[in-house]
Amino acid sequence: MAELRGAVFLDRDGTLVHDPGHLHDPADVRLLPGVAEGLVRLAAAGWPLVLVSNQSGIARGLYGADAFHAVNRRVEELLPSPAARFAGAYHCPHHPDFTGPCDCRKPSPKLFRQAALDLGLDLTRCWFVGNRATDVEPARTLGGHGILVALTAGAADLAAARAMGVPIVAEFPLAASLILAPTR
Repeated sequence: MAELRGAVFLDRDGTLVHDPGHLHDPADVRLLPGVAEGLVRLAAAGWPLVLVSNQSGIARGLYGADAFHAVNRRVEELLPSPAARFAGAYHCPHHPDFTGPCDCRKPSPKLFRQAALDLGLDLTRCWFVGNRATDVEPARTLGGHGILVALTAGAADLAAARAMGVPIVAEFPLAASLILAPTR
């Protein structure tokens, strides 16, 4: 049996791309500074890239799952290397105020566990990167490593990340550098 590998779990909106609120039009996709470079570096080093995103706009009836996937394709089109494609993309289409409670909304570990099954991942060897505490909290639950990207994070998310002992970096390229550091 093959050894399970690690991956980099990525939040999309506010971490990789500008978040205008309920992003659903591929024409509105704008990569944040250094994201393309960071994703290419991670992919070149052999890290599978996996999107995991809460998409409450679906629950609100603002767009459908097809729009989520179309935006993901646009993100990949903007990357300078096809090697930086996403190994998987998972989303929670719910919001408690519109659809009631669910078991897949981050920080729930459900989507991460599903990705691990689908892609042959060892969650303890994975990185969880995002701009909200809910993006990095699964690292504590699942035994991986979290990194909070401060560029678009709010004060409450920064405080929660500090309380969890999660490293905080200014922008995404620094998250990639931390993951690629030889001490890991």
